Amino acid sequence: MEIDPRRLRVLREVARRGGVMRAAEALHLTASAVSQQLAQLEREVGLALIDRSQRRVSLTPAGRVLAGYADRIEDELAEARRELTLFTERLAGPVTIAAFPTVITHLLVPALRTLAVRHPRITPVIRELVGPPALEELRLGGADLVITERDASLPTPVRPSLVSRTFHVDEFRVVVPPGWPSAHTTVAELAAAPWVAGPPDQACGQALERLASLHGFAPNRVHVIEEFPPTLALVAAGHGVAIVPELALLDVPEGFVRVSEIADVGARRIDAVTRLSRTRSGEPDPVQAVVIAVIEEALVDHLRAADPLQEPGEPVP
Repeated sequence: MEIDPRRLRVLREVARRGGVMRAAEALHLTASAVSQQLAQLEREVGLALIDRSQRRVSLTPAGRVLAGYADRIEDELAEARRELTLFTERLAGPVTIAAFPTVITHLLVPALRTLAVRHPRITPVIRELVGPPALEELRLGGADLVITERDASLPTPVRPSLVSRTFHVDEFRVVVPPGWPSAHTTVAELAAAPWVAGPPDQACGQALERLASLHGFAPNRVHVIEEFPPTLALVAAGHGVAIVPELALLDVPEGFVRVSEIADVGARRIDAVTRLSRTRSGEPDPVQAVVIAVIEEALVDHLRAADPLQEPGEPVP
């Protein structure tokens, strides 16, 4: 029985992603090509691997067993790549990074410049992807590294197959239009104001909910905006007040918005999330480790350029 390992990878993706179409997207193949590879694999092993009796494709018991072996083969190849890397200082290979716009703009762009100089054989691929979809792609292998944000007051989520490393605690600030009276400096004075709010499932939206609960008011969410440039533009034009992280304010021209003195607004944690290593060594992938280090360096440089006395937020234990 001769089994082509390339076809095992196709079976593995169908098992992990729950269908031919999603597997085809991940493998950059057509659905027809995936089906042909599966049919050829079935001929090689002499067993039905795919249950085609229902509308949704599923694996037979034999298919699930073989997909399990395909997983272990991928783990062994990952270990082989890690060990071979130790023989050379020239790290190489693709790495897919999923992140949100603020991190892409302020951290990933300068980090890629550094990476190109130090490790020109590493090929980064950036995807703008946030929240559960980004973590799902990480679990499935569609991303190698995900940069996430979350409200620092919330408990650390339990992710058995993933590992997180916090590299910045980004303090929140309340910003108001520059033309508003300077008396708008306390939460009580802003309680009745229109708010340019973040979505409720994102860190800034959660920070506003927490601030409102703490001070006993119901925020008037006139606008709900996901990204910071339009949020700040609306505030600058006098359409409301907003909570934004300090990182979003680093490149904002002086006087564009007014940063209030309101304290204890909270912070967001910015984490680098990777898959938990299942290799024999337990060591992380060297390429991913280098990329994370370069992003952290870009963060330090960016904060020092904005304020020479400022340091990155200390990671929260």
